[in-house]
Order: sequence, then structure tokens, then C-alpha cells
Amino acid sequence: MSTPNSQIARDLAASRATRPHPSMFLRMLLRAAVLRRGRAASALFAMVVAAAVTTAMLNLYVDVQSKLQREFRNYGANIIVVGKDGSSLPAGTLSRVDATLARRGIAAPFAMVVARTSDGQPIVVAGTDFRRVRQLDHWWSVTTWPSSALQALVGTRALPVVSPKNQAFDLSFQGRTIHLAPAGTLQTGAAEDSRIYLSLADFVNWTGVQPSTIEVAATGSSAEILAIMKELARAVPSAEVRPVRQIVEGEARVLGKTRSTLLAAAALIILTAALCVLSTLVGWVFDRRRDFAIMKALGASERLLNGFFAAEAAALGAIGALIGFVLGIGIALWIGRVNFHASVVPRFSVLPIVLLGSMAITLISAILPISLLRRVQPAVILRGE
Repeated sequence: MSTPNSQIARDLAASRATRPHPSMFLRMLLRAAVLRRGRAASALFAMVVAAAVTTAMLNLYVDVQSKLQREFRNYGANIIVVGKDGSSLPAGTLSRVDATLARRGIAAPFAMVVARTSDGQPIVVAGTDFRRVRQLDHWWSVTTWPSSALQALVGTRALPVVSPKNQAFDLSFQGRTIHLAPAGTLQTGAAEDSRIYLSLADFVNWTGVQPSTIEVAATGSSAEILAIMKELARAVPSAEVRPVRQIVEGEARVLGKTRSTLLAAAALIILTAALCVLSTLVGWVFDRRRDFAIMKALGASERLLNGFFAAEAAALGAIGALIGFVLGIGIALWIGRVNFHASVVPRFSVLPIVLLGSMAITLISAILPISLLRRVQPAVILRGE
């Protein structure tokens, strides 16, 4: 009569008979790789190349996208907030815009009038916050920024009109005159060259006109910029919120083409690597038909053989991913330095994506070889047929 302990022992022995010991399983994997170094090396090389390219592309895409967004911010505003029908904006509009942006961009107010020079010539005069403009419009070419009251920033085309000898000059608006000293000149190649810029405080004290425009350089993707525009429209219902389309659309077009190019290149290389792995795994099945036949003859189940083969493929993908990740980081750093003249920050968050992706590629590539493995007939193979 069997005891409970003997029954437990028989069940344990039966379970061990149906699955290999972990150490034996690992030794079988290692031996399979060592005995077929050529095929293993070719498949591993393909996975290393795919993982390295994917790592480099993902690092470049994430980092270059942020760099391109910062570069586009150097071209100035991408959102304009203007008073309806050209009227001045309500008091407190700038503070509401700042609160809505919440460190997602910079805003600068502008107020404009047409004044008269001492000899009666009309000229456009604008009031603004020079500290904000310096952050907003990096592309302005300025010799010297105004640093004190009653100093003006004069456009290069306006300078001969108001101050040909760089001397102090007078401007009048609706019977009020202001005496200004030129601090520096401004050149942009656009309408700004024909204007005179004052500090907003001096401008309002002289003209009594409040800002009618707020230029905003918002950070983020095109979708995020559109979301900010909707928030601004809700925060300032008395104003019109418009995109600077050449900036927004240009940014979206450049980022879209960059994304498409990087993803297409990575997809092509990954497909090539998958085909290489597939051919290698199919070759493994044909080379090792006798081994698999012996394992089947000794009682190995289909599940065990399929699991063993899938484990080989997954191990190949994992090792290739780890090696390729290190190489990909180096490639991304080199490309960033050579082509963008800027360092690319390694994104270790990419590692899980590369690791899981590489293992998925090898496992998908193993589907056909596993189906061939199921057709192995021990009796036929061992008879030498």
C-alpha cells in the first residue's frame, strides 16, 4: 500500500521527467550556439545591427525633435493674440496669457502708433517689453539694447530718417512730443527695420495707447501648440488668437519628414534583420534534425522542443539587443556631434523598447522554423532517410 510520501515522490519524479532541469536547459542552449557558431554569429550580427540602428534612430528622434522645436522658437512667435477690430487689449491680458502658458513659452506685448518726426515725416513707433523681446526674437540683429528710460531701438531703415548722425531726436503724436536717444540699431530684413521701438512704459506715458498685440512663442509639438491656442482663446475671450502659419506649418512639416525618414530607415533595417534571422533559424532546423529526432525518440514533447527553440530565438534577440543598444548610443552621439553639432542625450528609456522589440522579432521569425520542427519524424530521420 503506497504512503502519501511515496505518492508525492512519484508526482515529483513525473514532473521532472516532463521538463528539463534549468541548468541542463541552459547548457543545451549554450552548446547549440557553440557548435553552430557560424549561423549563430550571422543571426546575432543581424540583431545587433537592427538593435543598434533602432536605438540610434529612437535617440535621435526624441532628442533631435526637441532640438528642432527649440530652433523653431528662435524664429519668433508662432501665436498672435490681437485685439478685436484692431482695438487695444484689455488690462491684465498679458498676465492671463502668462498664466495660461505656465512656462510653456514666452509672450511679449506690442503697441503701435504712427508718429511724426521733427520735419513732419510719418514713422511707425512701437512700445514693447525689451526683456521679453530678447527672449522671444533671438533672430533680431541688435547692436545695443536700450537699458534706460527714453532710449530707443531704431531700425536700420528708420535711422536715416530720424537720426542720420546718431543724435537725439524728437517724435510727436497727437500734440505730445517725446525726446529720445538712440541706444542701438535693429536689422531683421523685414518691417521691423522701418520702426522705432521704445520701452512699453515710455510708450504708454507718451501716447496713452495700450498694447494691441501679444506675440507668443509656445513650445511643444504642433498638437500641443493648437491646444495652447484653444486655452488662450478661453482665457482671453475679448481677443483673437491666431497661429503664425508659416512657423507652425513649417515646424510640423519638418518634424513630420524627420519622423518619417527615421522610422522608414529603422523599419527597413529591422525587416532585413528579421529575414536574416528567419533564414538562420530555418537552417538550424535542417542542421539539427537528427538532434531533434533523438530528443523526440527519448520522449521529449512537442511543447518542450518548441519551448527550447523559442528560448534559443529569444536569447539571440536579447543578447543582440543589449550589444546593439550600447553601439546605438555611440552611433547616436556621433551623428549628433557630426551632423547637428550638438550632443545627443542617451535615452535609457529606449532600452526596454529595443529589448522587447528584438525578442519579438526573433520569436516571430521562429514561427516558421517551429512549424518545420513539428514535422520531424524520428523514425524516418534516424533511419537516414
